Amino acid sequence: MIGWLLNLVYLGLLVLVSPVLAYRAVRQGKYRHGLAEKLFGRGVHRVATGRCVWLHAVSVGEVLLLKPVIEELRRQSGVEIWLSTTTQTGHAVAREKYPECQVLYFPVDFTWSVRAALERVRPDVIGLVELELWPNFIRAAAGRGIPLVLINGRIGERSFRGYRLVRFLMRRVIGRLSAIGMQTPEYAQRIIELGAPRERVTVTGSVKFDGVRLEQDATRLAALRAELEIASHERVLLAGSTHAPEERVVLDCYAELQREFPELRLLIAPRHQERFDEVAALITAAGWPLGRRSQRKATSIDHREARRQPRSSDTCPEVILLDTLGELSDCWGLAEIAFVGGSLSQRGGQNMLEPCAAGAAVVVGPNTWNFRHAVELLVDAGGLVTVSDADELPRALRRLLSDASAADTLRSAARDAIKSQQGATRQTVAMLLDALRESGANSTSRSVADLTDERNVRTAA
Repeated sequence: MIGWLLNLVYLGLLVLVSPVLAYRAVRQGKYRHGLAEKLFGRGVHRVATGRCVWLHAVSVGEVLLLKPVIEELRRQSGVEIWLSTTTQTGHAVAREKYPECQVLYFPVDFTWSVRAALERVRPDVIGLVELELWPNFIRAAAGRGIPLVLINGRIGERSFRGYRLVRFLMRRVIGRLSAIGMQTPEYAQRIIELGAPRERVTVTGSVKFDGVRLEQDATRLAALRAELEIASHERVLLAGSTHAPEERVVLDCYAELQREFPELRLLIAPRHQERFDEVAALITAAGWPLGRRSQRKATSIDHREARRQPRSSDTCPEVILLDTLGELSDCWGLAEIAFVGGSLSQRGGQNMLEPCAAGAAVVVGPNTWNFRHAVELLVDAGGLVTVSDADELPRALRRLLSDASAADTLRSAARDAIKSQQGATRQTVAMLLDALRESGANSTSRSVADLTDERNVRTAA
């Protein structure tokens, strides 16, 4: 009954937002990919008979942070891993980054779609990343005796206030989770207040700290500089994971800084691929030559040598648009200074740990509530610069470009702070393996019970 009531609620919401969804599907090409898989749970069926773990990550950020978990899980257990996402971009990145995993779209939370998805995947354990708590999916999985583990969990202040309004529903959903790993003691306390059994909650730390690379691949970075035609004497400012209107702010900032630092080059990586053409138009409208990563081929040796020569003062440098998927994490290593987007808009910030670990001196805006714990850690350690608004951004970047010692101190402090927080992957994988053993024990118990029932029937007959 509860499942069908939720179906009616979801259908009502779908009808309300259908004009917006239709517009975006036609104009932006969104939502159409994997539609049958999302709405009806259709897709590839698992044929292997070994143990299987299903991990669910919503979008690109969650997909990328799973890298150390997937590697360690495969190293320790060799289980088959199915990885689901919600967004098309997340799906594309997952397929590229994890060719050894089966990638699928997560079903919309209708009873029929989650039932079909569970029947075709047949997982032994399900790991939900951060706070993906869909009632029908969780009820259906728990009803099949599949352990559900919340990993790298977090509950922001806004989300917590909203969930408290439906605490009676949250208690029923959270109570079906076998184990709950939260990033901080504060997040752990919040999920306990929402109804999680205290004995199932563990503070693991954040896998984000384990997923960043403190050592960079020098060969890969040299190849990227050549392919992007960045000369050895040039200094790189990378604005990554940007949202509107941050690209316009960064372009204005760059125009101001480039007059003072003519060797400065700008790379912009928008957060969402559907905005690549929009940002390209902004760059050309601002008067800069545009270089698109998707169109840039590896340059010849002669051309690379020519690009290493200093540019004349009246030559206008290209602004490079990183309009490819999955390359930003590599490109952070090119940056001397970096701005992380989502922090001057109202998106709550994007992951600043990767550029900090890569050795960039990092600046963010004031709106970073999605990464509050990481920001507090880095700021307290002296490893991150925060600005209060767009007007303060050029001043902060100018200080880092002008004072090499201060920038080096910032970089070193950030990397030390990240190193001090690593280790969450080990605890997270241990939780998944414990659930896998529990699943095996339950499966054996069910098999024994079924065999006993069969023998009793035969005896009675």
